[in-house]
Amino acid sequence: MRMGLALFVILGVMVLGILWIIVKYNQLVGLKNRIQNAWSQIDVQLKRRYDMIPNLVETVKGYAKHESEVFENVTKARNAGINASTPKEQGAAENQITGALKSLFAVAEAYPELKANENFMMLQEEISGTESKIAFARQFYNDQVMSFNTLIQSFPSNIIASNFGFTEKEYFPMDDAARENVKVDFS
Repeated sequence: MRMGLALFVILGVMVLGILWIIVKYNQLVGLKNRIQNAWSQIDVQLKRRYDMIPNLVETVKGYAKHESEVFENVTKARNAGINASTPKEQGAAENQITGALKSLFAVAEAYPELKANENFMMLQEEISGTESKIAFARQFYNDQVMSFNTLIQSFPSNIIASNFGFTEKEYFPMDDAARENVKVDFS
């Protein structure tokens, strides 16, 4: 009778262990999929931003013909963003775009007739809204990456993660230069 009870306890522990492995595996898969979804949401907003930038540049160009360096920087930053393939590269490119757009909007401030232009105002508002959506999507993505990375680094989930090939994900970074105000000098 004791042998039967011991066998039953051993089988119960094994079943619980297997159930625990299944739950942790499914949790890892769920977080990995949320990260992919969050990245897709960022990608959608970035595409929208990339599509608006040429229109904004052309609108400002009509008023500020002598600011070619600003236009070149915006175009280069946009191209770097389009060609980025990892969150780290994308983050660096997006920081460049943010800085370039700040410069472009600062140039636009010097042209009162441009600030009153309906197309410019609409584009500026659209880009501003898109920037907010990108910031939210970026935050959501980084929150999901934090949850995922915490889970795969925590014991005993790290055992499951390493055995099934789950590896840490990259955060979508923001550099310190993107946080600074743009200084424009027309002298």
